Amino acid sequence: MDVTQERTEAQDLPYNVFAKACPSRGTLEHVTGRWGALTLGALYEGSLRFNALRRRVDGVSEKMLSQTLHALERDGLVHREAQPTNPPRVDYELTPLGREIAERLLSLIHFVEGSMDDVLAARERYDTRRDAELRA
Repeated sequence: MDVTQERTEAQDLPYNVFAKACPSRGTLEHVTGRWGALTLGALYEGSLRFNALRRRVDGVSEKMLSQTLHALERDGLVHREAQPTNPPRVDYELTPLGREIAERLLSLIHFVEGSMDDVLAARERYDTRRDAELRA
């Protein structure tokens, strides 16, 4: 499928993420935000409990992970399973839709990781040029 055909098919959809009031914009934000993308990527490996997920997504606070999981669950991307044990055990896993989205995100994540030498070189060139301009 070429880009023109994809664009035409996208125009036929009832939602338009570029429209301010479109509900798809909020879901895109949940999926592509730093913690959403990392959470979906971590859960792609399988079901995780909250603390294991927090350790896997290094740097996320308990509050942010909780908010992220609630948003992803509300969007139907994550399933929360509470076990009636003492203490309660809660597991999180991707829904089929969440799994499909995570696959696409992981392709992007792997591409970015594989391109980091080029990115770091570009940053270095930019910073060197910018420093020279500021000194001039």
